[in-house]
Order: sequence, then C-alpha cells, then structure tokens
Amino acid sequence: MRFAKAHAYGNDFLYVQKAAVQGVALDALAREICHRHTGIGADGLIVYERTPGGASMRLFNADGSRAEVSGNGVRGLGALLLGNDDRPAAEITIETEAGSKRLMRTGQSSTRQTFRAAMGRPVELRQVPIVAAGESLQVALMNMGNPQCVVLGTLPPDARFHRLGAALEHHQMFREGTNVEFAEVVTPGSVRILIWERGVGPTSSSGTGSCAALVAAAAFGGAARDAEVISPGGAQRVEWRDDDVYLTGWAELVSEGEWLRGLPTST
Repeated sequence: MRFAKAHAYGNDFLYVQKAAVQGVALDALAREICHRHTGIGADGLIVYERTPGGASMRLFNADGSRAEVSGNGVRGLGALLLGNDDRPAAEITIETEAGSKRLMRTGQSSTRQTFRAAMGRPVELRQVPIVAAGESLQVALMNMGNPQCVVLGTLPPDARFHRLGAALEHHQMFREGTNVEFAEVVTPGSVRILIWERGVGPTSSSGTGSCAALVAAAAFGGAARDAEVISPGGAQRVEWRDDDVYLTGWAELVSEGEWLRGLPTST
C-alpha cells in the first residue's frame, strides 16, 4: 500500500488512496500505521479519493476513532494534490464529513505550501460552567465541523494541562468526546494556545482548534476577530468574518513510501 506523509506545524497525517484500502478495517489500520514506534507515526490517517474539484476524505485519529475534519489535515491533502501544480493561486475543494472546505494556495516555498482555507462558521457558540478533574471552569463550546471546548485564561502548566485535557475530552457532557484548547489572549491580535486533540492527546497544532480558540477569544476574551493564533508548533492567522472563518498557514509534504505489512481486513 502506497502512502504519503504531510504535516502542518508538527500536526502530522498519513494519506492513502481509497482504492488501495477497499475491504480494510480502517480503524485498525489507523492504530497500526499511526503508532509512533511500531508504525510510521502520525496524529491521524486520511483516506482520500480524487474528485474533479479536488478530493473527498475520511479522517481516522491515531486511536482509530473517527473525526469529522482537520484543518491541518485538509491543508496537508491540498499540498499533496497540488505538489506538481505551478499555478500561483491554485484553488481546490476538499469534501469532508463536516462539509466542503475551500483552499486557495497563497504561496510556495521549498517543500511548503501556504493556504487560506474557508473552514465554515461556528455553530452553537456558547459559554457554560463545567466541573472537570475536580475544578470548576467556565468554558466556551462550539462546533467548527467538529466539537470544540475552549478554556480561556492563563495557559496551564504541564500537569494541569494533561489532567484537564483528558478529563474534558471524555467528560459526560460530550457523548462523542471533544477537542480541547486552552487559550490565552496576549494582545487583541495575538492568542496563545495549547491543544488536547480528541483521540490523540497533546498536539503541536490544530487547524480547527486554532479557529475555535480565536472565535472563543474574540467572543468572550477581548481578542480581535482577525488575529495570530500561536500554538507550540507555530503561528497561524485566523479571521472570523461574517461569511466564514478563514485559516491561513502552511503544510508540508515530507515523504512517500510503501507500507509492507499485511492490511487488517474488515469483518
């Protein structure tokens, strides 16, 4: 089975074509191929199929669970599909389980490609009280194509980050789990975040998480609606406009290869 690997700010994904994995148990394959020591290693597996306008995709987290969309994963697929396309402002549409995501390439440098992606609008944005890991918190909830829980305030130290991230991901309020971001408004134009991704744990970056963090910070924390969102992996620009939330950042195709093991079959 052929695969490609790409990442955006350290948030990495493996890509395989749908035709190569017919009849394969994709949840089991994701757990095996994404393993950091005995597999290739990644935060998720994306199974894609080319379409006239771009591609359609399905996303599996490293633990084999399903996810609706990933902003960084979508851009990585864009970098893969447009790797041999020299148009300066190429556009592509990726069909996800959270709807269509439109990408415009705004720059190329070496192996990296920069995209401005329309990620959709936040749904059911609200603040609610919650008790997690013995702490009473006020969190911002929304759906950015996937469930998001944002904790505004000073970024937590490592032990508290791990304790609260795990507790919130699996909290009884979220029947299918949630992504978690801790967001600190540094200035109106700058927001720092830490990310606990559903089905993965700590990640260096998240596209939808960056969008959610900016929306929460602008709605409830005094941030501007157009700001730099800085994760451990680097800074991305997020614009919360009336028509959409736009995410701008780079993705990089790093390798292609062949998976030599047998593929787990579905029952």
